[in-house]
Amino acid sequence: MSAYRTTLRRAGTVAALATAGVLAAAGVASAHVTVHPESYAKGATDGVITFRVPNEEDKASTTKVQVFLPTDHPVLGVLVTPQNGWTAKVTTSKLKTPVKTDDGTITDAVSEITWTGGKIGAGQFEDFNVAFGQLPEDADQLTFKTLQTYSDGNVVRWIEESTGGDEPENPAPVLKLTAKESADGDGTPAASASTAATATKTTSASSSSSSSDSTARGLGIAGLIVGVLGLAAGAFAVVRSRSPRS
Repeated sequence: MSAYRTTLRRAGTVAALATAGVLAAAGVASAHVTVHPESYAKGATDGVITFRVPNEEDKASTTKVQVFLPTDHPVLGVLVTPQNGWTAKVTTSKLKTPVKTDDGTITDAVSEITWTGGKIGAGQFEDFNVAFGQLPEDADQLTFKTLQTYSDGNVVRWIEESTGGDEPENPAPVLKLTAKESADGDGTPAASASTAATATKTTSASSSSSSSDSTARGLGIAGLIVGVLGLAAGAFAVVRSRSPRS
């Protein structure tokens, strides 16, 4: 009986550790700086994108957030939403290749937005909203490299890009640009810009929640399977140990 209890105790410990490890991994995976919604149509106008910044430290607060906008495929007409407790500094840069629009030729575009003065505590996150006039039409995605500075001086560089389908340790937020949708087959975007801007807030919450829930659910199931296998192995060992005596 003693050997039986010892074996089951060991199997239960293995299962518990495996499940805990899987859940911990799920928590880490969901703590990246992300952009919402995850996609927009190419050339979309008058919309809003949100940068969600979670705090990963237990003993330090996020005190500075820097988002770098691409200038090879610039985002035009950038405006920053006032954020309680935060001060935004917008930096513009001269474009190597000017962009021609219906309103004229654009030679400058926003290249960096820096938020300071606020604080994101442990277990909290902050949404930073940025309005735009027009997204580029000649790109499949936009990468927004981001620096997150903590009160202890630590800086997390969210600048790595995915290669080969594997997510890097510190991935940069990426906004995918999809083909334009047409309402009547003439190439005109189906949804108006104002509708896209209104839908952004809802899409932001649902996309983040859905992605996080799916990942956590999958990892949780994997942990339970590992636990069951551990218990089965323990039971098999008990049967083998008791068979000679029987």
